[in-house]
Order: sequence, then C-alpha cells, then structure tokens
Amino acid sequence: MQQAVSVTRPDLRVVIELLKPITWFAPMWAFGCGIVSAGHGADGRWPQIVAGILLAGPLVCGTSQACNDWYDRHVDAINEPNRPIPSGRIPGSWGLYIAIGWTMLSALVAALLGPWGFGAAIIGLALAWAYSAPPFRLKLNGWWGNSAVAICYEGLPWVTGAVVMGIEMPAWHMMAMAMLYSIGAHGIMTLNDFKSVEGDIKMEVGSLPVKLGVEAAGKTACVVMAIPQLVVVALLTAWHHPYHAAAVGVLLLIQVVLMGRLLQKPRERAPWYNATGTSLYVIGMLVTAFALRSMVPA
Repeated sequence: MQQAVSVTRPDLRVVIELLKPITWFAPMWAFGCGIVSAGHGADGRWPQIVAGILLAGPLVCGTSQACNDWYDRHVDAINEPNRPIPSGRIPGSWGLYIAIGWTMLSALVAALLGPWGFGAAIIGLALAWAYSAPPFRLKLNGWWGNSAVAICYEGLPWVTGAVVMGIEMPAWHMMAMAMLYSIGAHGIMTLNDFKSVEGDIKMEVGSLPVKLGVEAAGKTACVVMAIPQLVVVALLTAWHHPYHAAAVGVLLLIQVVLMGRLLQKPRERAPWYNATGTSLYVIGMLVTAFALRSMVPA
C-alpha cells in the first residue's frame, strides 16, 4: 500500500490521473457514433467536432471522475487507497476545486455547440454531480446511479454528436438507438461495481452487487446488456437493414458466449469481460450508426 504523501498542491500528472483518461473512450466513441449516424459531411464543422470530442471525454467525463473521487474519497481509502485523493497526492480540498473548475470549463466549451449541444452537456454535468454529490448521491442506489452514468456515457454523447453535425433535433429512430445502448450500458456499469464490494458494504453504498449479491448482479448485468441489443437487431431488420442487423446479431451472439464464462466467476472475470464483451458491444454501436446514416434525408 502506498503511504499518504504530504503536498500543498497537486502535480499536473496527478490531476490527469484524477480525471482518468481511460474512461474518456466510451463517451468519445458514442459521440463519434452520433457523428456517423447524422449522415452529413464534416464540411466546415471541424471546430465543433473537436470541441465536442473534448467535451465528451476530457471535460464532462473528466468532471464526473473528479467529482466522484472527491465524494468517494472515504470509500476509496478502503477499496483503492492509492488513488490520488486518499493517497494525499491531491491534497486538501483540491479535488473539489478541480471538479468545480472542470464543470465551469465544460459549460464554456459546450456553449460553442449551440442550444441543443449546450443543453445536452448541462444535463450530463448535472447527472455527474447528482451521481456523486449530496443530497442526491444517486450512486447509493445501483439502479439510479448506473442509469445516470449510462446516459452520460452513451445516449447524451450520441445525441450531441448528431447535433454537432447540423441536425436540429435527432430523429426518433436515432434517439431510440441512443437510448437502447444507454440501457445496455447500465449492465456494463454494474460490472464495474464488482471491484469495490467491500468498501461499498462498509460505506453503505447500494451498488447492485451489494443489493443483489455478486452472482445475481452478474446475471442481471448480462440480461440488461443483451436485451437492448436484441431490440436493436429487431428494429434494424424492420427498417430494412438486414446486413447491419445480422452484424449486430453476430456480435451479440459472441457476447452471450462470453457471458457464460463471465457468470462462472463474475467478480474475478468482470475486467476480462469489459475488455472482450464490452468491446463487441461498442463495435455494435458503430455498426448501428452506419445503418442510421443511410436513413437521414440528404
């Protein structure tokens, strides 16, 4: 275990560690799916695209990570004491200051994306704070908390990406797909909770592995991930995109096979599944985005 260190202000490298770049991939990927599904060229929109990528990943997602680590510092002292705040590498109230500052910067950048993009970003920031901070602290209930994170990671960035490409209000079929993949991401969030069961129990954080037990939570996560993808396959088939539907179906079938191995030891194999099954999940998102692309009026 790393000993707590005594510093007066955080090093830039530690601040970046607090913002967890590895977590930025999911919302940035969803933002990219929104761009693809909009069906328009990037002509003249590169400044908005770059701003949107920064907003989805380093800014809004980074804000959520800083906020979560600040309000979870007591839990992390049990589960992951080497994290920047419990280890003392982010001293005093610097974790809170970074979360507030990153929120303000995110709102400023979001203002460049027009009213719909700005509105989506504000919703994402509000959910990021509601997830971690009192009085809401949605993470105390795994159903609500995972829903908030899933929407921020998948649905909102997808819609924002479409808006950046010039769609005033995404069509209902695009909104439906963004919502379905958000629902599925709820299961992915449940898998992420397996690593912190002990601390969650001690600090009375009601994650689904705590509420349901590890085995039941694993099964629930698999069902929640699989059913929305089945609906995606059905809708793509109904919308006359049989090849895209078949591709998503094959990806789902492989995931189901992997889920069988996951459920044998859900807690130990959750990181493995996130590297394999979740990767197939997000590939399916991109396949779906290409199907939607052909449905957007020229």
